[in-house]
Amino acid sequence: MYNRESMPEITLILHNIRSTHNVGSIFRTAEGFGVKKIILSGYTPYPTLKNDSRLPHLTEKVTAQIRKTALGAETMVPFEYHDNLLTWLDQSTLPLVALEQHHTSTSVADFQAPEAFALLLGEEVNGISDDLLKRVDHIIEIPMKGQKESFNVSVATGIALFALCMR
Repeated sequence: MYNRESMPEITLILHNIRSTHNVGSIFRTAEGFGVKKIILSGYTPYPTLKNDSRLPHLTEKVTAQIRKTALGAETMVPFEYHDNLLTWLDQSTLPLVALEQHHTSTSVADFQAPEAFALLLGEEVNGISDDLLKRVDHIIEIPMKGQKESFNVSVATGIALFALCMR
C-alpha cells in the first residue's frame, strides 16, 4: 500500500552517465517519486546552474536536450554537480546504496531501505567502478528474467525507485 509518510528520503547520484536523454528521464522519474536531490558527477551532463562556468551555447544545448525528456522536472528537483564524486562522498553522512549487478548484491525486492540514503547509479555500459563499489554500504540489483543482461539506466532507476518507495 502506498504511504507517502513511510517513503524513504532518497538522494540520487548519477555518475558518468553520458546520455542527456537518460539524465532527463531520470529527473522526470525522480520528481514523480519525490526524490530529495540529484547529485550529478563526472562527465554526466547537467542542466544550467547558477553561475555556470560552461560556455553559454553549450549549456543551453545540454539543458535543452535534458528538458526534452525531463519535461520541466529539471527545474523541480534540486540538483548539484560535482566534478569529483569522491569529494561529495567524503562529506556525505548518508548511507550509500549502489544499483549494480554484483556477486554480493541483494535483490531490490528484498532490500530494507534506510529512512534516508543515497542511491548511486553508474555509467550506461560499464556500470559502477569497483573503486566506487568498495565505498558503498549496500549493493542492490534488479533481477533479470530475459536474455538481456541489464535494463537501460533510466528504466532501472524507475524500477528501483518504485520498489524502494512502495513498501
